[in-house]
Amino acid sequence: MDDLERAILISFDESGTIDSVLKSQAIAYCQQIKESTSICSICTERLCISKIVQVQFWCLQSLHEVLRVRYSSMGPEEKSFVRKTVFSMACYEAMGDKSSVRVLEGPAFIKNKLAQVLVTLIYFEYPLIWVSVFTDYLPHLSKGATVVDMFCRVLNALDDELISLEYPRSAEETAVAARVKDAMRQQCVSQIVRAWYEIISMYRNSDPEVCTSVLDSMRRYITWIDIGLIVNDAFIPLLFELILADGLPDQLRGAAVSCVLAVVSKRMDAKPKIRLLQSLQISRVFGLIAEDGDSELVEKVAALLTGYATEALDCSKRLNSQEDIAVSMELLDEVLPSVFYVMQNCEIDTTFSIVQFLSSYVATMRSLSPLREKQLRHVGQILEVIRAQIRYDPSYRDNLDVLDKIGREEENRMVEFRKDLFVLLRSVGRVAPDVTQVFIRNSLASAVASSTDRNVEEVEAALSLFYAYGESISDEALRSGSGILRELVPMLLSTRFPCHSSRLVALVYLDTIVRYMKFVQDHTEYIPMVLAAFLDERGIHHPNVNVSRKASYLFMRAVKMLKAKLVPFVETILQSLQDTVAQFTTMDCTSKELSGSEDGSHIFEAIGLLIGMEDVPLEKQADYLSALLTPLCQLVEASLLNAKVRNPEDSCAKIASIQQIIMAINSLSKGFSERLVIASRPAIGLMFKQTLDVFLQILVVYPKVEPLRCKVTSFIHRMVDTLGTSVFPYLPKALEQLLAESEPKKMVAFLVLLNQLICKFNTGLHDILEQVYPSIASRIFNILPREGFPSGPGSNTEEIRELQELQRTLYTFLHVITTHDLSSVFLSSKSSGYLDPMMQLLLYTACNHKDMLVRKSCVQIFIKLIKDWCSRPFGEEKVPGFQSFVIETFATSCCLYSVLDKSFELHDAHTLVLFGEIVLAQKVMYEKFGNDFLVHFVSKGFPTARCPQDLAAQYCQKLQGNDIEVLKSFYHSLIKILRQQQNGSFVFR
Repeated sequence: MDDLERAILISFDESGTIDSVLKSQAIAYCQQIKESTSICSICTERLCISKIVQVQFWCLQSLHEVLRVRYSSMGPEEKSFVRKTVFSMACYEAMGDKSSVRVLEGPAFIKNKLAQVLVTLIYFEYPLIWVSVFTDYLPHLSKGATVVDMFCRVLNALDDELISLEYPRSAEETAVAARVKDAMRQQCVSQIVRAWYEIISMYRNSDPEVCTSVLDSMRRYITWIDIGLIVNDAFIPLLFELILADGLPDQLRGAAVSCVLAVVSKRMDAKPKIRLLQSLQISRVFGLIAEDGDSELVEKVAALLTGYATEALDCSKRLNSQEDIAVSMELLDEVLPSVFYVMQNCEIDTTFSIVQFLSSYVATMRSLSPLREKQLRHVGQILEVIRAQIRYDPSYRDNLDVLDKIGREEENRMVEFRKDLFVLLRSVGRVAPDVTQVFIRNSLASAVASSTDRNVEEVEAALSLFYAYGESISDEALRSGSGILRELVPMLLSTRFPCHSSRLVALVYLDTIVRYMKFVQDHTEYIPMVLAAFLDERGIHHPNVNVSRKASYLFMRAVKMLKAKLVPFVETILQSLQDTVAQFTTMDCTSKELSGSEDGSHIFEAIGLLIGMEDVPLEKQADYLSALLTPLCQLVEASLLNAKVRNPEDSCAKIASIQQIIMAINSLSKGFSERLVIASRPAIGLMFKQTLDVFLQILVVYPKVEPLRCKVTSFIHRMVDTLGTSVFPYLPKALEQLLAESEPKKMVAFLVLLNQLICKFNTGLHDILEQVYPSIASRIFNILPREGFPSGPGSNTEEIRELQELQRTLYTFLHVITTHDLSSVFLSSKSSGYLDPMMQLLLYTACNHKDMLVRKSCVQIFIKLIKDWCSRPFGEEKVPGFQSFVIETFATSCCLYSVLDKSFELHDAHTLVLFGEIVLAQKVMYEKFGNDFLVHFVSKGFPTARCPQDLAAQYCQKLQGNDIEVLKSFYHSLIKILRQQQNGSFVFR
C-alpha cells in the first residue's frame, strides 16, 4: 500500500481513532493529488490494480469531479483515454494484463459511481463526439447479468442526472437533455427496447433480480420514448404474464405493474389514450388487490388501478365525441369498484389524492340527472370510502381518551385530514341527497346496534358523518326535518351507545345534537330527550372532565336556542345541576381538574339564561337566584373575614375559590337584562347590588392580588350592563380601590372600565369622572415619556411594552371623553394643571406617532376641543391660551409640517384617513377663528414650506369654499408639489 492509498483510507476513516492532525494532512494530500495534471491516469491506474473499495470510490469520485469541472480544458488524447477506460470498465472488460481488477465486481455504490462518471461523459460528448456509446454497449449485454445490471445503472443515472423532470434543471441541462433524448430516439431507443424484451424473456425465471432492474429502468424511459415500442403485441402480453405469474417474486411482478402504470400515465391526446386504456384489459389484475393488503405487489397494483381510473376520468373531460366519452365512462365504471376497494383497504401512493379524484368524479355527475343505477352504486361506495378514511386508528384509542401529547397530535392531524373529506361528503349530498341520507341513517343505525365498546371508532365516524352532513342542510330543511331527518334526530337523541364513555364519541354526540337543535326548536316534544342527553352521564355528568366541561358549554348554547320553550323544565334542570353547582361552594380549589379552568362558568351562564327570563314567575325567579347567590356570597364573606389569620398555602386556595365564584356569578348575570332587574323586577336588581357590595370588599382585603383584581373589574363591567344607572352609588368606592394601584397594566384595565362607563352613561358620569381624572392624569403624565419611546436594541422590554399599551389606552380614553361631551372635565380646578402636559403629548403624538390611526385619534380630539372651547370669531376665550396654541403650534406643526415629512406616506390607506382629519381640522379652525387662523397659517407656515403665492391664494379660496372634498383634493396636490420643491433638503422638525 503506497502513500496515496494510505491517505485515502485515513481520510475516509469515521472510527474516531485517527489523530485529527493526521487526518487533515491525509485530506490535504489527497486534494493535492486530485489537482495534479495527471489525475486521470492516476485514477484509472488505481482502478485497475486496487481492490480497496475506498480507493476505488475516491478514484471514481475524482474522475467525476475532474470531468465536471475541467472537461473543456482537457486535451483530445486525455478525453479519449478516459472515455475508453471508463467504457471498458462499464463493459466488464479487463484493463491491461489478465489479473486486472474489474470494477463491476465491487459493491453497488462503486458501480453507481462508475455509472455517474459514464453519464458525465455522455453529457459532454453524446451524440456530437461519442455517437456510438449506446450501440457499442448493447453487444456487451450478452456477457450476462453483471453487464445488464451495469447498463441499467447507467440508464438510471442518465435519468437522475439529466433527463427526469422530478428535479430542478438549469436551462443548459434542459437543452442537453433534449439533445440526448432526440439522438437516442433516432439512433438507439428501439434497439434498447428490444434488448429489454430479450433480457426479460431470457432471465424471467433464472434471474428475476436482473429482470426487476431492467423493468425499473424501462419504467423511467416510457414517459418520453415512442409508446408504440412498448404498447404492442409483444411487450404488453409479456408484462401482464409477469404480473399474473404466481410463482415469480413480488418485486419482479411489482416492477412490471409499475411499467404498465407508466404506460397508463403517458401524456398523450385523449382519443389515442382512451384506445390505449381500452387495449390493456385492466380487469385482468383486479383479483390481485384481494391478496395480502400490506404486500409490495398489492401496493403497486393499487397505484396502477388508481392511476388508470384517474386517466380514464381525465379523458372523459377532454373528449368531444359522445361515443368516446361513453367508452371512457365504461372503462371508469369497470375499474371503480376495485379503486373503491383499494381506497378502503390498501396503502395508496401519497402522490395520488383520493379526495381530488373522487371530487372530480362527483363533479362529472352534476350534469347527469337522474343518476343511473351503476352511478348510484358508485355514490354509495364513495360514501363508504369517506367513512373508512375518517375512522380513527384504534391503536390511538387510549391516547385520545386521556388526551395526552400523542392523542392531541392525532386528533389535530385527523381534524385537518377530515376537512376535504367532509367537503366531498357535502358534494355527494348535493348530487345524490337520498342516497347520502340513507347511508348516514344506516351508518347511525349500525352504530346504535353496536353491542360492545369495540366499535368506538365506527360509532365516532357515523356521528361525525351525521354532524358534517348537517352543514349542507338549509335552516328550513333542519326545522321541518326534511327527508329522513325526522327519523334520524329522534334516533340520535334516544341513543345510549355502549362506548359513550369514550371522550371522542361523547363530544361528537353532543356537538351533533347542537347542530340539529333547530329541528328541536320546531318539534318541542323532543326537548325532554335533549335535556336528558345533556344532563345525564352522556353530557354534564360524564366521567371524563373534558367531556363534562364541553357539555356545559354546549348546554349553554342549547339553552340560548330554546330559551322560553324551556320554562316548564327549569325546576327539573336545576335539580339535575345541583351537584355541579355545589362544586363551587365545596370544591377543593387546589384540585388540578378545575384549577385555572373557566369552563365551569358555562353552567352558570346556562342557568342565568333559564332563570333570567320574564316568563319565570318573580317569586320563583327570586328563590332560584337567592339559592345560587347566597351560599356563594357567604363563602366569599367568610374568606374575607379570615384573610389575615391564614397561612400562605391556605390563602392561595381561598383566592382560587373566590376567583371561581366571581366567574360563576359573572356568567349567571348574563341571563338578566337591564330592563328586568331595574324596571320590572327591582328585587332581582337588589340581589345583584348586594353581590357587588360583597365583591368590592375583595379589593380592600386583597388589593395587590392581580387575578382577583381582574375578576372583580370584569364583574363591575358586567354590572354596568346589568344594573345600568343604579350601579352609580357603588362606583366611587370601586374606582377608588382600583385607582389605588398605579402600575401600567392595572391602569390600562382601569381606563378600559372608565371607557365602558362613559360610553354607557355619557354626561351622566361627569361628576364621578371629574373626581377621578386628576389622579389618573397625575400618574399617567408622570410615567409616560413626553417625546416618544426609545427605539433600537434593548428597547423592546416588557416594561416599555406595558407603557406603550398604557399610552394607546390613554389616547382612547381622552378620545372617548371628548366625543361624549365631557371635555369640561379637563377644565375643573383640580384638573386644569394637567391641561398643558396633555396638550403637549397629544400634539407630539398627532405629529410623530408611527401608528396613523393613533395620530388620527389625537387630531380628532383637537377638533372636538376646538369645537367645545372656542366660540365664533371675537367671542370670549373659554380656555385662556388655547386658541393661540391651536393657531400657532397645532396648525403649522400637525396640519402642515408633519404632512410634508417623508414618513407621511400619501399612498397608505390609514394615512389617507388621517389626512382627511387634518384637512377637516383646518376647516374647523377657519370656521372658529376666521382670518386669525388663515393669516397665520398662510403667512407663517406656507413661506417656511416655500409655497408659491399663487398656490397660497388658491388654498385660501378652497378653504373658504363649502366643499370639503375639493379642499382635501387640492391640499393633497399642494403637499405633493411642496414635497417636490423641498427634495428632502429641508427638515421642519
